[in-house]
Amino acid sequence: MEGDRRSRILGGMSADARSVSIALISTAVFFAILVLVITRAPGWPEVKAAFFNPEIFRESFPEVLRAFWLNIKIFCVAEVFILAFALVIAVLRSLPGPVFFPIRLLAIAYTDLFRGIPTILLIFILGFGVPALGLAGVPTSALVWATVALIIIYSAYVAEVYRAGIESVHPSQDAAARSLGLTRGQSLRHVVVPQAVRRVIPPLLNDFIGLQKDTALIALIGPVEAFRQAQIDTSATFNFTPFVAAALIFVAFTIPLARLTDWLNERSRRRRLAAGIAQ
Repeated sequence: MEGDRRSRILGGMSADARSVSIALISTAVFFAILVLVITRAPGWPEVKAAFFNPEIFRESFPEVLRAFWLNIKIFCVAEVFILAFALVIAVLRSLPGPVFFPIRLLAIAYTDLFRGIPTILLIFILGFGVPALGLAGVPTSALVWATVALIIIYSAYVAEVYRAGIESVHPSQDAAARSLGLTRGQSLRHVVVPQAVRRVIPPLLNDFIGLQKDTALIALIGPVEAFRQAQIDTSATFNFTPFVAAALIFVAFTIPLARLTDWLNERSRRRRLAAGIAQ
């Protein structure tokens, strides 16, 4: 009996090892063929000189990296406001009863409108339009209004993520809280919203990966961040290698966030499976 059990375990481990080996080998073969096709293409020498110049890469990479700190600052500031503002919109849209219909309608109109407007268009409208008004006490910095545009756009998306999390909390949770004497607002604050936020953390991280990439759009109205610095270096050298340097920096920043998202998704899946087995 014990020998049979050990044999089954060893057999399963060997099958898993074979599957992993096959996957690794097939992946290596695919990329080897891809590299071979690209490097044997007639225009590869010109593309290599235009995009993969090692000397220009060494010169431009530190400048692009320094400029990337502006992307990080924009990302951090926008993320704080998005998390708070989007939660307010989601809660307002979830208010029940006919008395709250106008508020729900406004929340729906907000999410529909700003999920429909391309991000770059709103950046241009606010970044150029608001400073041109010349209003007293209103910031005239294009960087400020471009950041506001990102906050507005991503709040609409994140509000829908929050709303999905709120609706995923079983109504019995709210009913139990109300039976203990909590008001509707207290139930949302202490029972429903905390559960909803925990459930939507992985999709929220996906949205923030997109936000980090979209900070590059701010370059189109003037601020010198990583993409804009790459444009400046490209104009100075007549070579596209600085764009590759900028792309590598963005990838190096977003890949850890992507792996964290995968880990949180897997942990959430295991918890759901464990809860299902326990029941």
